[in-house]
Amino acid sequence: MLENWLEPQCVSLHNKVDSYEEAIAIGGDLLVSAGKATESFTKRMISAVEEFGPYMVIAPGIAIPHARPEDGALAVGLSLITLDTPVNFGSPENDPVSLVICLCSTDSESHLDALARLVSLLEDKRNVDGILNAADVSEVMDLISRF
Repeated sequence: MLENWLEPQCVSLHNKVDSYEEAIAIGGDLLVSAGKATESFTKRMISAVEEFGPYMVIAPGIAIPHARPEDGALAVGLSLITLDTPVNFGSPENDPVSLVICLCSTDSESHLDALARLVSLLEDKRNVDGILNAADVSEVMDLISRF
């Protein structure tokens, strides 16, 4: 089911960024280009870190930025980016982050469903390592097609 929400054009591997803002902006731009969100959605994902802290850094090295549906969500979608040099989001327990999965949903049910499927994928370190070490987008898509 994740492959229904994560389209190949929304995966970007081996990015070089200097901050979490840049990382989220890349993920948000992928959602905007795919017609899943507006630019305001990307801005709101960034401001959520500033306003609420790094709650979206859910595990060591993994962040799932998101915003509320009314902040510019147009459809359910995911973007996935990997970072060559991890960045800090401000989470003492889970920084630095090298895997950023932006989540866009139009309602709470799809939001929770996508989160549950992401947790199933990400709870196994082999899956995370497979994503981080993927040479190309097809490797990522093959891996997530099981979830």
